[in-house]
Amino acid sequence: MKHVRARAALLATASLLLSSCSLAGEGEGPTATEPSTSTATPGEPGEAGEPGGTVVLATHESFNLPKKLVRSFEDETGYRLEVRAAGDAGTLATKLSLTADNPIADAAFGIDNTFASRPLGEGAFAEVDTTATPPEEYALAEGGDRLVPIDSASVCVNVDTDWFEAEGITPPETLDDLTDPAYADLMVTPGASTSSPGMAFFLATVAAHGDDWQDYWTDLLANGVKAVDGWEDAYYGDFTAGSEQGTRPIVVSYDSSPAFTVSGGRTTTAALLDTCFRQVEYAGVLAGADNPEGAAALVDWMLTDEVQSALPDAMYVFPVMPGATVPDDWAEFAPQPTDPFEVSPEEIAANREQWLTEWTDVISR
Repeated sequence: MKHVRARAALLATASLLLSSCSLAGEGEGPTATEPSTSTATPGEPGEAGEPGGTVVLATHESFNLPKKLVRSFEDETGYRLEVRAAGDAGTLATKLSLTADNPIADAAFGIDNTFASRPLGEGAFAEVDTTATPPEEYALAEGGDRLVPIDSASVCVNVDTDWFEAEGITPPETLDDLTDPAYADLMVTPGASTSSPGMAFFLATVAAHGDDWQDYWTDLLANGVKAVDGWEDAYYGDFTAGSEQGTRPIVVSYDSSPAFTVSGGRTTTAALLDTCFRQVEYAGVLAGADNPEGAAALVDWMLTDEVQSALPDAMYVFPVMPGATVPDDWAEFAPQPTDPFEVSPEEIAANREQWLTEWTDVISR
């Protein structure tokens, strides 16, 4: 399929970018004996970040920015960017939490509102000032001085509309529809404990069903839903529109995903806008970083028009800064939900461990 080949090409480009930036965990990360308590600010390379020195970014496996942009950051600041992928966003959050006293990098990107509470609670991030200020609607109520909004996207159930048309079946529209026997064995989702979009989908079910969410998941599992580790496993492994070997036409993905399955002037997938949970990704300077000045410069750079405007095509997400541009196709093929489900970060922080323990118990029965 055209969009599958296009994704393969994109991943190949990402691989080249990652290798050019000394990616994918080569060697050990920077260490510090005492966490820094100072506020990091962008500027010229200091003692920890000499011209030609390195700033290390810990991020998730989906991070991808054009090589030209990376070079511009390096040319303008004097730093060399080294990117270390740490698995899915959930895995990244866990690693940053467990290494808060001995950080694996200088900065981190990819922590979102579903996973932010744990690394913030462990003191993994230092305060940071940025030249630009993202809109307040994206800021965390707690930790907003340490984590800076970079992008947003709503996690939504997606359907392969071509598959449903060929089978003569009406696609689902709501969360409750997914438990209908008409859709038995047709859905795949990333796991809530191992995946950021999986956690976001779980939180949508919590927002929709409150204390009865376990009953909903019991019904969902009884209807044959498949849970896998990560988003790529679900979308490019089991989803019929993402893999020629896929067998499931319902997947948890993003509101922007249909913009990347366009063929012949039409998209072959659709996001179910009544199933969505808004996800915001953040960047920050790690406490105790070897190069806090370089890390702050990197976070500041991610808010520039150039980087923000590159995010839709590079990482399938919407920029948070008002001046950034979005591809024309997104207006037609990637509408955003007007009333997504919400769970406050405070409620997530208070219940995360118990919810995930209970969720794991439900899907293991």
